Formats: sequence, structure tokens, C-alpha cells
Amino acid sequence: MKHNAESYLPDTLDLLGIGIGPFNLGLAALLERVPETQAVFLERKPRFEWHAGMMIDGTTLQVPFFADLVTMADPTHRLSFLNYLQEHGRLYHFYFLERFHISRAEYDHYCRWAAERLEACRFGWEVAEVTLEENGGESRFAVEAEELATGRRTRCYARDLVLGVGSRPRVPARLNAPGAPNAFHSSAYMANRERCLQGRSITVIGSGQSAAEIVLDLIREQKKLGFRLDWFTRSQGFFPMEYSKLGLEHFSPDYTRYFYGLPQDHKDEIRAGQNLLYKGISAGTIADIYDALYDAGEAGAAAPQVRLMACTEVERLLPGEGEGGGFRLDCRQLQQDASFQHDSEFVILATGYEHAEPACLAPIASRLQRDSQGRLAVSEHYELRLNADGGSRIFIQNGELHTHGVGAPDLGLGAHRNSVIIRELTGREVYPVRSRNVFQQFGVGDERKG
Repeated sequence: MKHNAESYLPDTLDLLGIGIGPFNLGLAALLERVPETQAVFLERKPRFEWHAGMMIDGTTLQVPFFADLVTMADPTHRLSFLNYLQEHGRLYHFYFLERFHISRAEYDHYCRWAAERLEACRFGWEVAEVTLEENGGESRFAVEAEELATGRRTRCYARDLVLGVGSRPRVPARLNAPGAPNAFHSSAYMANRERCLQGRSITVIGSGQSAAEIVLDLIREQKKLGFRLDWFTRSQGFFPMEYSKLGLEHFSPDYTRYFYGLPQDHKDEIRAGQNLLYKGISAGTIADIYDALYDAGEAGAAAPQVRLMACTEVERLLPGEGEGGGFRLDCRQLQQDASFQHDSEFVILATGYEHAEPACLAPIASRLQRDSQGRLAVSEHYELRLNADGGSRIFIQNGELHTHGVGAPDLGLGAHRNSVIIRELTGREVYPVRSRNVFQQFGVGDERKG
């Protein structure tokens, strides 16, 4: 096994990756077939970690195992999920399991296994500052990075950058409760779970998969512990995510290409109506919640203290007025336009995520082109548009939802995006980038074969 904790950085690189989530990890893996490209990827965490706060027992990925780091670009790669199973003596176990959707815990372990075998991945490093140096018509990025364990700073130079810092928890200002440990984002659920289970009342806010998984976990504990559980969402119902086979074709290179070619104002309108493509709840989780509620009240048992309310917006989150603390929620049932108040000891905010621009890019912020809404301008090939002509480029992973559509955060498109980035880096097609991958045609003039 190759170790990835080198305490140095090369002076000069072809590519520096900032952040190591699944997408940049996949890029590091696929670059193994491009030895002429010297690349290093830096991550401030001490090891690979993927959504640790939502590692609830029994939760699975919402995409098949083919959406690993490499398979959709190179099924023969040594760091495929199937080879991970083979090396752990689990290939026949998985074969007989006959299940496409693997657990989150196993996916996290698989990614950690891959990261430990990639010398390009360096954990425990934080990129502090990026500047752009230009000389004689050529440019390069100067990168200041700190090894967190030692505090030692290093400067290196890179021709190109790739951002893979992922998203950060989003909490609307009206629900923000700084310094209140009993109100927290769903991304911190596992760290707070045991405290919640000892409480008298818990309220979950949100309508997506994370909210549903937390509610299911709490319902299963509620029968024996007796706390009150409320689930509010301003969505019109607890609706399932679109998971038909033709619906899934929206998560394809073909739809991404079609979407990118639309005017930006059309893109924004279309995305506003596509929530159930990527923000709904899996039908299986909805069924499990219903079954758990039914089971909790069977055989003459008292109905569980659980309330599910859609069309309900929490307008304000205030400190509770009772001796026990907690919170008072000012709520409104939107269809009735009826206000009501609700008290809860714990509040879990499953309010989603937003793209985070790394602070280290502040020195070159004026070089980044933006659209009329202040969002990053991104080329079809995942390159940020820069006010510079020296040849240096910045590529982005999962920060292009507004330009490329619903597939941006999807694990199943990560290998395709990395294939495109590698083609742009090298000037050659290392991994096939095919133009026809689905049965349906999304637009006029989209008849290309490949």
C-alpha cells in the first residue's frame, strides 16, 4: 500500500487540487494513466471523510455502485469498487447480495481505501492563499499551503487548479441560532444524536432525503424513549424523488450538454421546477417511515407522538420561554395562511447545502468572471472563466449547478466530468467522452451519435 502523508510539496506542479472529496479523489485516481501530468491534491482533514454526520445505520447511496470513483470512465481501473471488494475478500458476498445500492459506510470506507493508495492525495494540508503570477504572456498560480500538524508553510507553483471543496451546510438567517447547541444542521446529526434521544421533544425542518432519514431513525427510537417528534416542511408534501428510468437519464452527459446550451434565464426557470429530480425523498425511505409509524401503533398501543406537516414554513426560531429552555418556532401553514407556535427542545435543520467558494481564492477574486447574479461563470468543459490570458486555468467540481444542471452533484457523473477535465488538461482523449449515452433526445439538433 502506498502512503499519502508526505510532508513536502513539489516546487512546481501541472495541477493542484484543492479539497479531496469523491470528485477530486476520482480525478486523482484517473490521472494515474497520465504520468506526464504531475498533480497533487490537498485536503485539510486528516483523512478522507464523507458526510460523517449522516452515517446513520442502514442508509445507502442513492446511486448504483457503478458511480464509484472510476468505473464510468474506466471499468478496469485498480481503484474500482469491484476491485475494492476483491481485495477485501467480499466479491462473492456482494455477488450473492444482489444489490446495486451500497451503504454509505461502505462507500466511505471504499473512498478511504482508494485515497490511501494515491500518492497524489495529501491530507492535513490547508491551502491558505492562491495568487496568479504573469510573466511574458505566461501565467502560473502561486499557492501557499500549511501542513496543519506542524504549522509549516510551503509555497509551490501550479499551472492549473481544480476546486473540489464541495458544499457547505446552508441555514437560512431566520433559523440561525448561534451558540445554541440544541439547534443544529442535519450534517451534524450523528454528533448530536445521543443528546437528542435523551430529550423531551425534537423537531426536524426540511423535506429532502436527509430530513427523511433522520425522521426514520428517530421514529424507530421514539416508541421506547417517548419523546415528541415533529417534522415540518414548506414543500407541498412528502413526495418521492423521481426515479423512473427515463427520468434518471437527466443525470447523463447528454442532458448536461443540452442544459448547458440553454440561455441562463431559461436554465434558472427549469431548475426551479426540477426539485424532485434531486431534492425529493426516495420512495423506499417514505415506505419505511410509513411502516415504522404503523408498527409503532399496532396491537392496541397508543399512537406515537409524531406529527408530519407539509405546507408549513418555520418563519422564526426563537429561544424558548419555559424553564427547560429549548426553542419556540413561529410557523405558518401556507395553504391556510394560518399561523401557530410550536415549542421544541431540539431543532434539526435539514435545510440543504450551498456551494462554497474557498477563501484562499480571495486574492484572485477580481479575476473570476461572474454572471448577473454573482455566480461563477463556467465553461462547458468545467473551467472557470478568468480575466487573464496567460494560459493558467481553474476547473471546478460540483460548483456548476447553475450552468450544467442537476447532474453537477451526482456521483454518477463524476467520472465523466473528470474525463472531460483530463482531456482539457492533456489535449487528448485519455478516457472516451461519448456524445450519445441515453435513449431519449433532449433537444432539436441533438442527433449526434457516438
